[in-house]
Order: sequence, then C-alpha cells, then structure tokens
Amino acid sequence: MDFFDLDLPIRMAMPTAWENHIYRQTVLIVLSIIFASGLIVFFFRQKNYYFVQSWASIKSWLIAAPLMFLAMGMPEPWPLVALTALAILGAKIFFQIMGMFHRSYFVMICYAGIIGLGVCAWYDRLDVYNAMPMVVLGLSCLVPLVKNSYKRMIQYISLTLLAFIFLGWSFMHLGLIMKMPNGVFQVMYLVILTEFCDNTNLAVSRYIGGWKMFPGINPRRTVGSTIVSALLTLFLAGCMRFLLPDGSEKYWLASGLVASMGGFVGDYLMTVVRRDAGMKTVGPFIIGRGDFLHRMDRLIFVAPIYYYVMTVIL
Repeated sequence: MDFFDLDLPIRMAMPTAWENHIYRQTVLIVLSIIFASGLIVFFFRQKNYYFVQSWASIKSWLIAAPLMFLAMGMPEPWPLVALTALAILGAKIFFQIMGMFHRSYFVMICYAGIIGLGVCAWYDRLDVYNAMPMVVLGLSCLVPLVKNSYKRMIQYISLTLLAFIFLGWSFMHLGLIMKMPNGVFQVMYLVILTEFCDNTNLAVSRYIGGWKMFPGINPRRTVGSTIVSALLTLFLAGCMRFLLPDGSEKYWLASGLVASMGGFVGDYLMTVVRRDAGMKTVGPFIIGRGDFLHRMDRLIFVAPIYYYVMTVIL
C-alpha cells in the first residue's frame, strides 16, 4: 500500500478495527470502568487531596480514552499518523520544559526525524529506523555552522538528540508494534497497562508506607506501592490477554512485567528531567492531572523493550 495513496473524495466507511468484535468489546469494558470509577470518585472529590487528584486524572481520561480508541480504530495509515503526531507533541513539550522551543532549527530537525520514523515504520524499514538517531545528530551538528555561532550549541545538540531518542525513536516503537500481528490491539494493551500501573502506584502509595525508593526524585513512590501496582498490572495483563496474538503465559507475563518495570523507569527518568529543568508541567493534559508528557513518559521505555521482547518470543 502506498502511504500517499488516498482516495478522494473521502468515503464514509467503518474503520477497520471497529469491525472486530474484540476491539468493540475492549472499548466498552475500558470506557465502562473509567466512567464507573469517575462516578464513584466524583461524589468523594471534596473529601481530601487524594480524591481531588484521582478525579483530575479520571477527568482527563474521560476525554482522552474515547479519542484514543477512535484514532486506533481508524483505517491504516491513520493510527500511525496519529501516533507520529503525538510523538511530535511530546517533543514540543520537552523543548518547552528545557527552554529551547525558540531554537527552531533544532526543533524542526527533531520533528522531521520523528516524521521519518513514522515513514520507516510504515514501510517496515527497521534498518533505516535504527539509523535515524545518527541522521538527527549529524543534522544537529550542522546547525552551529549554519548559524555561525558556538554559544551553548553543545547543550542544544545534546538536548535535541535526547528529545529525539526518548520521544521519537523510543516512543515510535509503538509504530513498529502496530505492524505486528494484531498490532493495534497490542498498542492499546500497552497503553492500558502502563496507565493502570501508574495510577495504581499513585493510589496505593497513599495507604502503603515504608521505604521510599528514590526520595530525592519522587518521594511519593514506595517499595510496597511499586510491588503492589506491579502485581495488579500482571493480573490485568492476564485478564486482557485476549488482545495479544497468543494468550499463553509467556506473552502476558512478559507484557505485564515490561509495562510495570519499564514504565517505572520511564516515569522516574522524566521526573529527573523536569526537576532538573525546574519545571513540573507545561500546560494541562486535556483537563486533568499533569501535562501530555506525563502520559507519554512511561511508554518511552516500555515501547522498545516490549518490541524486542516480543520479537524474540515470536
């Protein structure tokens, strides 16, 4: 299929994934859980700080979840196009956090590199995909010559490559996962698991004290809450294994472990970036807790680890 082969005028037809009863069933289950949880938390939102935070998170997903399912259910290549747009948005927020969004040359190079990753994913060119970081680095190194300037250029080049690696190369592995059997289902599976693990860890940490893992980075996460959230994520991975191409234990156990442990690392890493930059959020995430990057950070490690683990298993 040609990426640019679009029929005009646009014909109204049911998106491919929506024709699958498993997709519709998953959408119904997930949205029902979100709406039921939102209804419960809504009546307790004035009780204390924890319910306020929970309500803020649920509010955002009341809007974001239907949009995600709508995008993932569209015909190819639109799910990949949506994913590429999200990666660009994440990179934009990263540049804003680091105070270099005004450095248009570096920003545009990163954006172009992310678009290139989307094209590579579409055409299954893993060799070119893995060479893209070097392309972005090479182009970034030319900017000082074009600008005829040396001031802070090492910093700008480093941050551009960091943004591309994390929010482009790593995150866009979800595009490579889409090319796997039941790829859209697997991407949806990962998003649900990582978000569930993050919110569960946050909720459980309010009731389970004990040793804090990295108090200098995030004092709210404890060893107990991390273990409990990981176990609950594994349980959810088993319950939703029908989204995987193979429902055997090695698939859903590996998925649950990657989603919980990989997401844990990604969350802490972006917290380090934010705290070092002295900025917590850049704009709201729809209408809820944190900005858009808060929803992406767990996937920057989960996506590539999951891709290569599943490549070995498959």
